Amino acid sequence: MKPSPQKNPWIQEENSILEVYHLETGEREALARFDGVIEAPNWSKDGSFLVYNSGGRLYRFDLESRASAPIPTGFATACNNDHVLSPDGRAIAISHMTREDRQSRVYILPLAGGTPRLVTPLGPSYLHGWSPDGTTLTYCAQRDGEFDIYAIPAEGGEELRLTSAPGLNDGPEYSPDGESIWFNSVHTGLMQAWRMKADGSEQTQMTFDLDRNTWFPHVSPDGTQVVMLSYRKGDLEPGEHLPGKQVELRLMAASGGPVRTIAELYGGQGTINVNSWSPDSRHFAFVSYQPK
Repeated sequence: MKPSPQKNPWIQEENSILEVYHLETGEREALARFDGVIEAPNWSKDGSFLVYNSGGRLYRFDLESRASAPIPTGFATACNNDHVLSPDGRAIAISHMTREDRQSRVYILPLAGGTPRLVTPLGPSYLHGWSPDGTTLTYCAQRDGEFDIYAIPAEGGEELRLTSAPGLNDGPEYSPDGESIWFNSVHTGLMQAWRMKADGSEQTQMTFDLDRNTWFPHVSPDGTQVVMLSYRKGDLEPGEHLPGKQVELRLMAASGGPVRTIAELYGGQGTINVNSWSPDSRHFAFVSYQPK
């Protein structure tokens, strides 16, 4: 089952390291260390800053000064780690846990800050993708006891269910051309990476690991590579993505084929929940953790 926002490690029991992986050299670069938990970096469209969440709020991390500043989000002070920047880089869509029923819903606000506008009246809804043309959001939502993948107009409207396989379907994200959605599913037992057409057709399994549960496939902006998070089989149930685990970051061609491990770290939930590729597809950001 998808963990609720209440299970996010907002209590500050760990230190966080904001890192960048450089594809050309295979090196990890630590950008900053934080006393407490930060999660889920997004990379800005102009490549100059990252956005992350911590303690229910959003922050902007300047890559030149290495300084963080809060993003004003109005009433949305219970943001979880499912947030995505708009294709034009001017807005951000967030998942915020409402006070009324403590369920996550999707909102949009200016990236500079402002009052969030509700997009998904129903909860729980966890955002993961924004179509390249800016018209559609895709998200994981629980409806009638089942977690599936949905799409909805960014301006609001009727949601469209895209998956119906039993078990958790999560992490939907558009390919750069907008024709496909990558996601992860327990449909075949362990959690695996999948790909489907943007209308939900032609659902195709892309990873076939027998010893790992794979989460959150993120496609590079040039459409050539996919980075994903993997847990060792037996460390948790296939439908869980918990913090505080030894995990791997793995890379594969977007066309499919072999998957290779490029980094091992202590993390999991919060490490790379949303797309964090740099605009030039040469780097991606992630978070590792250190127990206090």
